[in-house]
Amino acid sequence: MIPEELKIRNFENEFVFSTSRSSGPGGQNINKVNTKVELRFSVTDSLLLSDDEKELICQKLKNKINKDDELILSAQSERTQMMNKTIVIEKFYIIVSKALTIPARRRSTRPTLASRVKRLENKKKHGFIKKLRNQSEQSPND
Repeated sequence: MIPEELKIRNFENEFVFSTSRSSGPGGQNINKVNTKVELRFSVTDSLLLSDDEKELICQKLKNKINKDDELILSAQSERTQMMNKTIVIEKFYIIVSKALTIPARRRSTRPTLASRVKRLENKKKHGFIKKLRNQSEQSPND
């Protein structure tokens, strides 16, 4: 699933934002302005996700989900609250879309005839070189 597909569902109504003082850039401004933005999203209470999607998200993002089943993301890299808010929303869509993407199953394949023949030829060539090396080592001793 791509992030654009999730944006269509409009999760913004289910986001809870909180702000705090950031440790990022800003100079003396850091001590006065709350620029760090934290996004909280309740996975289990969401009306826009199916039960299967909720289960997938809880499994794959268990390190980012607290005991109240809230997905917590934060951004503090920018100097303004609005920029950090846009960054954290974008981060949410990317992380959730990755969690909902099911990887394609790997199909086992066999080596082609050409690759098997090439491998055997390389083995013969390598064995021949070793045989020559062994003969050259024995001849001075005789």
